[in-house]
Amino acid sequence: MQTKENIMTYNDVVSIGDSYLLTEVTELFGLEGYEIQLIPPHDGGRNVVYTCEKEGTDAKIIRIAFLPDRNREDFLAEVEYIRYLFEHGGSVSDVVSSWKGNLLEEISHQNHTFFICLFNKAKGKLLVENNYRYREGVPLSEYFYNCGKTLGKLHHISKEYTPVHRRNSFFDKYNAEYMNKLIPDSFSLVKKKLVELLNTLEGLDTNRESFGMNHFDYNDGNYSIDFDTGQITVYDFDNSCFAWYMFDLAGLWISGVGWVQFEPDVAKRKKFMDDILK
Repeated sequence: MQTKENIMTYNDVVSIGDSYLLTEVTELFGLEGYEIQLIPPHDGGRNVVYTCEKEGTDAKIIRIAFLPDRNREDFLAEVEYIRYLFEHGGSVSDVVSSWKGNLLEEISHQNHTFFICLFNKAKGKLLVENNYRYREGVPLSEYFYNCGKTLGKLHHISKEYTPVHRRNSFFDKYNAEYMNKLIPDSFSLVKKKLVELLNTLEGLDTNRESFGMNHFDYNDGNYSIDFDTGQITVYDFDNSCFAWYMFDLAGLWISGVGWVQFEPDVAKRKKFMDDILK
């Protein structure tokens, strides 16, 4: 059991990675000869991530998970879903099996279990890496269209998905008990209102057409764009869960606001957002 005293920090894992883990991972996944480099962490990140590059082969991504908020079943459910999406034509970074044939490997060290996954690196780069400029000479509307098309395909595939290892559902986390822990008693009105909203959600239809596996964090920080073709490849399914497909669409809407939030003309802002939704 983990206590505050023995919970690993990001820097702890990087240090153990250098001295022990990366050697084990290299052997497990046959990464001899690859140049392995740490990817700097971002706010809210929960993993230690490395790029693996070798001339003449496709680049890979190593993900080392170390926090106690997920267990073996959570990871198995995640990688099973990603593999299902890939095999059914979803534009996602596929999971790479270890030489043992496993999509998930576990390494125990210093009384701690590390969960290791290897992914094919998505082609292209993040929008932020391109200074939020889209493809030269191509209208931004293509980007929004491709965002929706890529997400729609994932949702379409998910409608037929029957998991072996089941991911959690929206209500497993977002419930009255969670709100009670999250919000201080001094904000009793906020707490009461959120519980009312959750009760309303519980009354909504959860048929296969409207409710299924969501990415649950679909935004331009979690997919790469091939700036030659506009193709989008999705990754970071850490938060994926069963929810209403509309949730992912709402996330796209929220991130879309960033393109126009400083436009002073309300009518122009509204038209822009209407065009995104369309």
